[in-house]
Amino acid sequence: MALTLKERQEFLAQPHIGALAVVAGPDRAPLNVPIWYQYEPNSELWILTGKESKKMRLLEAAGRFSLMAQVLEPSIRYVTAEGPISQIVPMTDEMHREMASRYLPAEQVDPYLKFAETLGEQVAVFMRPEHWLSADLGNMSELT
Repeated sequence: MALTLKERQEFLAQPHIGALAVVAGPDRAPLNVPIWYQYEPNSELWILTGKESKKMRLLEAAGRFSLMAQVLEPSIRYVTAEGPISQIVPMTDEMHREMASRYLPAEQVDPYLKFAETLGEQVAVFMRPEHWLSADLGNMSELT
């Protein structure tokens, strides 16, 4: 069963690991990689990535991407949002702390941020969701 827009947005706002997909070329399947993301209902979704990364080059070339998040418990649910890149901006320390705090326990945020300084310059890529795909397949253990 498909989720309502409100349900999709609320689900995507939770800190799931996303699967980013972006066109990789005419004779290639899309690049599909796990990624942290940030999203609040009725806003743009954003990710952080290396300014010179392959992912960034593909994102710039395609001008759009999709991101899928899923859970298997308490029911099998997923949401995919796809849309155009609305802006690419240099990552700020505040953005980096916000993203790390979304996914890591408080005591691991500062050590992670220290490690991340070694990864090189990062950018924030914003996407405005235009197309959604979602489902709640229910609790599969109830079917057996």
